[in-house]
Amino acid sequence: MTERNKDVVRRLVDEVLNAGRMDVVDELYAPILAPAAKRWIKPFRSSFPDVHMDVVDLIAEDDKVVGRFKCSGTHLGTWRGHAPTGRRFKAIDEVYIFRFSDGRIVHAWGLEDTLRRLEQLGLR
Repeated sequence: MTERNKDVVRRLVDEVLNAGRMDVVDELYAPILAPAAKRWIKPFRSSFPDVHMDVVDLIAEDDKVVGRFKCSGTHLGTWRGHAPTGRRFKAIDEVYIFRFSDGRIVHAWGLEDTLRRLEQLGLR
């Protein structure tokens, strides 16, 4: 089960975040959480259409997967009220904890280095 859950997180990164396949969200998230995931992912990808995440570490135990990621992208759309800068952020650290039920994500919680992202974009 832990490997299957890690595969779901890999698909989230590869197919949804990196490739922009929003239709895959419904396969990876439980129905109750999928709409919220789309409300976060879609505008982020609109702001940073070339976003690319790398999986640094995935650790799984029982019904949880913890992922450490590096995220990069170019600010080409409005993000958090900030007009596009055309600048690129690189290798921003992110850590997320995903909880699973029946092979789907039912809860996600994370930390991102937003300050470093703002600094690299010239917004702070």
